[in-house]
Amino acid sequence: MRRTGSSGPLGAVLVGLALLASAPAWAASLEFYQTVNSEEVGTEDTFVLTVVTKDAPEDAKVRLPRSDDFEVLNSSRSSQRSISLSGGGPPVIQDVTKYVLTMRANRAGNLTIPAAEMSTGGKTHRTESLQISVKPGRLGSSSRAQGGTPQGRSRDPFASLPSSQPDPFADEPVEDSPSIPRGDSDLFLRSSLDRDEVFVGEQVTLTLHIYARVDLSSVDSVMMPKLEGFWSEELDSPSRLEPEQKFVGGVPYRVYLLRRRAIFPVKSGTLSISAAEADITTGFLFAGHRLHRVSNALKVKVNPLPPGAPPGMSNANVGSWRLSVDVSQTRVELGQPVTVKVILEGSGNVKNVTPPKLVGPAPLKVYDPTTTDKVTPVRNKVQGRRVVEYLVMPQRTGTFTLPALEFPFFDSRTRKYEVARTEPITLTVEPSAGGASSLPSSSMPVQDPGNGPKNLLTPDGVRPVRFQARFVGPSEPPWKRAYFLPLVAAPLGLLLGFALLGGVRGRLATRSEADRGRQQAKAARKRLVEAEKLQAGADSGAFYAEVEKALHAFLGARLGGPVTGLTREVISERMTTAGVAPERRARVLYVLEACDLGRYGGGGDAAARQQVLDAAVAAMEGWA
Repeated sequence: MRRTGSSGPLGAVLVGLALLASAPAWAASLEFYQTVNSEEVGTEDTFVLTVVTKDAPEDAKVRLPRSDDFEVLNSSRSSQRSISLSGGGPPVIQDVTKYVLTMRANRAGNLTIPAAEMSTGGKTHRTESLQISVKPGRLGSSSRAQGGTPQGRSRDPFASLPSSQPDPFADEPVEDSPSIPRGDSDLFLRSSLDRDEVFVGEQVTLTLHIYARVDLSSVDSVMMPKLEGFWSEELDSPSRLEPEQKFVGGVPYRVYLLRRRAIFPVKSGTLSISAAEADITTGFLFAGHRLHRVSNALKVKVNPLPPGAPPGMSNANVGSWRLSVDVSQTRVELGQPVTVKVILEGSGNVKNVTPPKLVGPAPLKVYDPTTTDKVTPVRNKVQGRRVVEYLVMPQRTGTFTLPALEFPFFDSRTRKYEVARTEPITLTVEPSAGGASSLPSSSMPVQDPGNGPKNLLTPDGVRPVRFQARFVGPSEPPWKRAYFLPLVAAPLGLLLGFALLGGVRGRLATRSEADRGRQQAKAARKRLVEAEKLQAGADSGAFYAEVEKALHAFLGARLGGPVTGLTREVISERMTTAGVAPERRARVLYVLEACDLGRYGGGGDAAARQQVLDAAVAAMEGWA
């Protein structure tokens, strides 16, 4: 039956678009709240603070929470408009804006996240402040598992929408496991292991990555850690930097693989892996900066192999192995060699494993073997084969047997001892074409025709060679000649000349180095003038970046070397070594921390910027 009073589906769509254009008239009441995804975290963990506004006016200005107890590692803003049609009534239009802050606590204790503020229509709206418990160290995901529902107002802003509509924030990335170091959050190295507890001889994969939020130009040098107590095999060493997008604690990073190695512990106990180092150039062309970064150190717990090992078991025989024997021929004539290959293949430490030794009866002489290896890593696991090739020479005719071979190993997958075996090999030696049934023993004397008499002089033979000498008087000795004294004195004169030249160049270099340091310090002070021009601008990040560059340049001039890329602790140690007063050191560290917070935490107001600028000027003035 056809309905009247309706313009059909097209009319419904037009009505919906008309209502969407007049969203403020249909908007629901204003809502403003904040939530945190965990009530208990560690000082090395990150957590997510979410500030939500619902149906806020267009002129609304939101001020996110700020506190010295927390640092903001990343922030994002997203908006969504939805229309809900239900029961034939007027549509419900919602405008939701979501601010997501990835944060980390600066100290342990029961800390308070201040309220967020929103100003609109001459009024100020505030959310509730949140309480969070911070423990020393890193709690990881356990705190979230115990924390349950996020603190604060957990109401879903899209709960009233039909279930058929997808959540616009459902595809947000999941946090990664590495912790972000303090002071080097924009660029850092991280070493990781695929496992931290293994048996002796079992493979562990060591991977070195660069995590960057800045543009990379090149990696100039990489120094891998000293792997004492490990056998190492290279798995992957890319020649080009290929980035991969990952999220660390909710912060987006470009991740570059530097090295991947398979390491096999050769002894039990807790083994340490020192930090790796790399020199990295950021930026491009003349704007590039060379930074030195140090990764984290690692430890591996290595358990000894369980008891009950079969005879001949070695710590290198760990993995999954197959043993086979390849014989060139089983029927041979006397005097002809036989090639026997002992092949051990599988996954494990291919280049350190020792296949069983081939032995035979006395009539079969077995020569020393040659060994060839072929390593083919598959999915970061070392696999391959080791071939030991023997040359067997029969000494007499008959039928002889090469005994079976056994190779005991510990299967890292089943955690059990296994033994790989081969079948015995029977060789039939037939007489040679000459009919001989045995070869002469090596102990029998063999006459060498070359040992006969040679070059005998006979009456009718060759005459002996005669030499006719010519005698002359002795010449004048060299030390009595005219050129001897100048030749001896020349090296001493050159040595004195080089010494004088080196002293003059050293004094000139010392003066030029001091002048260069004074010029650099003067240029750094002038840079603060450029930062002062940016103070009142809208780009707070540019202001803080300029102040930080000026202070870095000044410290590099005064401390006798660049400090860009160094951590706060290293800069403090260099200032202490240079004899800088504690008050001035504290002021320098305060300015550097304030610049980091200003670049990533919102920038602060004009008074905060002026305070940072004054502190930077005070840190540079009166430097001894």
